[in-house]
Amino acid sequence: MLYPLLQPAPTLHLLFWFAGLSDISISEDTPVEGEITIPMRSRAREFDSSTLNESVRNTIMRDLKAVGKKFMHVLYPRKSNALLRDWDLWGPLILCVSLALMLQKSSVDGEPGGGPQFAEVFVIIWFGAVTITINSKLLGGNISFFQSLCVLGYCILPLTAAMLICRLVLLAGPGPINFMIRLFVVVVMFAWSVIASTAFLADSQPPNRKALAVYPVFLFYFVISWLILTFTP
Repeated sequence: MLYPLLQPAPTLHLLFWFAGLSDISISEDTPVEGEITIPMRSRAREFDSSTLNESVRNTIMRDLKAVGKKFMHVLYPRKSNALLRDWDLWGPLILCVSLALMLQKSSVDGEPGGGPQFAEVFVIIWFGAVTITINSKLLGGNISFFQSLCVLGYCILPLTAAMLICRLVLLAGPGPINFMIRLFVVVVMFAWSVIASTAFLADSQPPNRKALAVYPVFLFYFVISWLILTFTP
């Protein structure tokens, strides 16, 4: 019964261990001091990538250049993830507002004109884009909500150009030749918008469901094309 009492206490073990450490000496040749430094090149790169210190003018110019590059991707459609990687909604907003303003009908003495109101065009475009995006997600597409809105919005650029051309053609007055010119322009720009959008969105859909994802895109741009073609000032 006295054996456990004769065992050295744990405190004595620790005292003996620390006493042994006191006999260990560090060689004078061994460096024991130092500091953690960040390379100046990394600091400069981090400072350059920050946008907190740039002027408002530089910020606006940088955003406008980014929008212009995306416009070029739509004008020359090819399989690329530029619109998906660096998405934004500035370009779609500019195109939607421009198209809605050109399609806005005028009223004289309370009589309706030959086109829809600004709010109607705005709602049709954004509601259609949101519907297509939800359909794409339900089909199993690996694209985010805002990436899809970005692509669909930027691909309205050809139809916006078609609306501008049709407004200029309508200045010559109505007629069969006038209608044929507008029909040709709208059909070409409609095909351009569909091809450009599918070039960016097709690879994000499952192979066996691409047709189900492209069909709503076709209807979306067809409705906008019909609004442009039937517009009369």
